[in-house]
Amino acid sequence: MTLDLASLQDRAALEQLVIAYANAIDQREWDRLDAVFTPEAVIDYTATGGIKGSYAEIKAWLPRTLKFFRSYMHLMGNAQFTIDGDTATGEVACFNPMVAPSLLGGGTTVIFGIWYHDRYVRTPQGWRIDSRRQQHCYSFNVPLWMRLATKLVAPFERFKKSRRPSPARG
Repeated sequence: MTLDLASLQDRAALEQLVIAYANAIDQREWDRLDAVFTPEAVIDYTATGGIKGSYAEIKAWLPRTLKFFRSYMHLMGNAQFTIDGDTATGEVACFNPMVAPSLLGGGTTVIFGIWYHDRYVRTPQGWRIDSRRQQHCYSFNVPLWMRLATKLVAPFERFKKSRRPSPARG
């Protein structure tokens, strides 16, 4: 690992980018994600029952999905980055406790362990995530209703996407 000043600055910027993602999600400030992802980014949350889509699709999907959780926190760590000029790849661990509604009232704390596999690009505005894929590591205390819902959400979202009219061809 090179420890020159430019390399350290890039690593620090990538770490801050990962934290900016977590804070935007946890504070439900969806527009802050515009400074995290490229407009062309592809994001894949299918490993945890979510969808795969463009940044615009994911940005619209996140508030619809996460509104069911009273609170949650994405604790990011164990980040490893490989930087090659103006591109980089990274693996970042995420400890993700969430308060899910309980069928008996109140809430239950669900815990997910996730790996993010990212591709980053340097833009004129700084580093951005151009590709993100979740890898499920573990889950704890996931209620039955939530396990069933995650089995249904992704196929339904894919079905809706396939039913959209194709753009007009000129």
